[in-house]
Amino acid sequence: MTNDQIADTARRWLITGANSGFGAAFVRAALAAGDVVVAGVRRPETMAGLVAEFPGRVTAVRLDVTDPEQCEEAVKSAVAAHGRIDVLVNNAGFGLIGAVEETGEDELRNAMEVMFFGAIRLTRLVLPHLRAQGSGAVVQVSSMGGALAFPGVGAYCAAKGALELASEALAGEVAPLGIKVLIVEPGAFRTEFAGPSLQSATVIEDYQQTVGAVRSGLSGSHGLQPGDPRKAADAVLAALALPEPPLRLALGADAVEAIRGKLAAVAADLDNTSELSLSTAFES
Repeated sequence: MTNDQIADTARRWLITGANSGFGAAFVRAALAAGDVVVAGVRRPETMAGLVAEFPGRVTAVRLDVTDPEQCEEAVKSAVAAHGRIDVLVNNAGFGLIGAVEETGEDELRNAMEVMFFGAIRLTRLVLPHLRAQGSGAVVQVSSMGGALAFPGVGAYCAAKGALELASEALAGEVAPLGIKVLIVEPGAFRTEFAGPSLQSATVIEDYQQTVGAVRSGLSGSHGLQPGDPRKAADAVLAALALPEPPLRLALGADAVEAIRGKLAAVAADLDNTSELSLSTAFES
């Protein structure tokens, strides 16, 4: 299929981490909607079957989001192949378990490079094209861990939280330009997060009581998580189609419950410390 044969209404997607988990589900959902996908993956050969299944509608490009040159080339390739980018999905990421003290600086920096700097780099590269079009969407695949944190996932949540706050600012900046930003906050879904891609920091026994259960629980949940990535992808497409898309989309009952709990805890802290909070102004 050539570009001339692709419907004018078809959107052009650039999706990172497109060969597994949420990424693969996003690719399938976009194709089912009649759209076209440029799939960014570290090993393009892993997309060979899908490329053959959907000739002319899926292009695989080599993309390590920590490599600035590969990011530039991926965006250039997407625009050259299809004339524009309508939806960028920053999905590439991995799980990292460890107490803050257990997590080495290299591990922390790598988490930030992949899940914050890589996503923001691609966002910045795509934005000039979206601004020129006066349309488009940036989908930041965060996590319920981007809205809250608990023992053992400090580095992961720090990276996702940084992405969320930068994206919240971005949403306000680009709204007048016709560009949408959607922050996706999944709970536990049946992806590779708790499987082969899950990384674990060096264990310090003193943290066994707080982090040990998280470490064993996450790895033990692999393949048993309640969330269906295909339904998550469908929900994201449905959210993007709303007349007024939300800034944040929590996915899964666990995410909704945990985020509600975090908001309630923040509200309680504000209420319980209001006298102290309001006591800090200069006397008039």
